Amino acid sequence: MPLHPEIAKVLASLPTPPEGPLDPVALRAGDEAHVAPLEERLPLHAVEDVTARTASGEVPVRIYTPVEADTYGVLVYFHGGAFFLGSLETHDHVARSLAKETGLKVISVGYRLAPEAAFPAGLDDCYAVVRWAAEEGENLAWDGTTLAIAGDSSGGTFVAAVAAKAHDDGFHRITHQVLYYPSLDLDFDVDRYASLRENAVGYGLETAGLKPFNAFYIDSGADPADPLVSPIKRTDLTGLPPALIVTGELDPLRDEGELYGRKLQEAGVEATVSRYEGAGHGFVQHFSWIPEYHKVFAQTRDFLNRH
Repeated sequence: MPLHPEIAKVLASLPTPPEGPLDPVALRAGDEAHVAPLEERLPLHAVEDVTARTASGEVPVRIYTPVEADTYGVLVYFHGGAFFLGSLETHDHVARSLAKETGLKVISVGYRLAPEAAFPAGLDDCYAVVRWAAEEGENLAWDGTTLAIAGDSSGGTFVAAVAAKAHDDGFHRITHQVLYYPSLDLDFDVDRYASLRENAVGYGLETAGLKPFNAFYIDSGADPADPLVSPIKRTDLTGLPPALIVTGELDPLRDEGELYGRKLQEAGVEATVSRYEGAGHGFVQHFSWIPEYHKVFAQTRDFLNRH
């Protein structure tokens, strides 16, 4: 399918990015400038900013409670942004939609960003908040059952890495992993994945931009050969939680996400791979207002309920 016409219209209206080295501070400011005012955000029963005191240090988190209830399942969410962009604010709408559609209490993690925080700071923060959520279960009104993790793009990378770390540590409380168009192979070998060639230009995220955008993370010490950096390189995927992997038809990262899903299945992990037609990278964050893409939240709910 061609790119969804509403996405094509938005992409055509965007200014040409400036040439030269990327400035993370300027890019973050531009990202934050598009955050919706508080009064326009999806209302929930409660939204609270707190500090999670974890083994990784003090990590800011935002807790979304969808409705008033005695207990809740919990979903810990890691935002995307190539490991150097994104925040609790830029992905607030994603976390709200997840809370509303799934009925779970959502904990969004304000993890440390590259390049200011070297690898594995961000990953450590994400993993530590998952452990914190389990430890703080009574205070969070956690029902002791569902403890899911979810993330988009680089947040999806962290989902796969956190699931692996938890398994290796003998922490088996994570019940589900949800990866929206994850970045799973950070060496970006265009000969390995056809989607890096087929979707290289014209769909938002471009193949030529992958290395410079991820350079802040890689240059901070994240080795693409490390399975915690490139989770697809992990040799033993047995014993990981059931997974939902969502890809975009026109995303350069499509094939590595779908290959990871097949590898999970081959390892005996229940894995659902779902490709959204006409969608490029980032559609959950940027284009979930389009009805055919908003259904990703209902699909996430159904996956969590089914397992």
